[in-house]
Amino acid sequence: VTFVPFSLGQAHVVEGEPAVWERPEQDSGLLALQVSVVVRDQQPDRFLDVHQALFEQRHDAGGQLRTKDDLTPVLAAAGADVDAIWAQVDSGRALATVEKEHTTAVEGQQVFGVPTFLVDDAAVFVRLLERPAGDAGLAVATVERVLDQVGWPLLNEFKHTSIPR
Repeated sequence: VTFVPFSLGQAHVVEGEPAVWERPEQDSGLLALQVSVVVRDQQPDRFLDVHQALFEQRHDAGGQLRTKDDLTPVLAAAGADVDAIWAQVDSGRALATVEKEHTTAVEGQQVFGVPTFLVDDAAVFVRLLERPAGDAGLAVATVERVLDQVGWPLLNEFKHTSIPR
């Protein structure tokens, strides 16, 4: 599995407006994406913990991920080398990586949201209603089920018309 960054902010840029890469400080998610690619590429043993911690901070705790002050305690708690991360972000290399990988996914496979599973030449956006809540078996089974469907190109769209809650 390779995690590829996707910027929702860039996906919502109005034609004719400057890209988020040209004004990164104005985008709410771009700094977290930069941090993520640095950890993915330079601290891969910490990536899953950092990814989980960032997800929980945003979606469970309702926290912000916009600034270094928001991100630093989350990264430190996940065991990441925070100084090394900020050095890479400050160099501009992380932003260039996010821009390149986002653009490649959008232009090459028409990615429009997350999560999107990319398998060979296929790209499939998936919306799951429940997280596995620590159940590793359920997590693996869910991903395997999605991957099985990615390999079946006859199924183009499958959506329940109501949500059983």
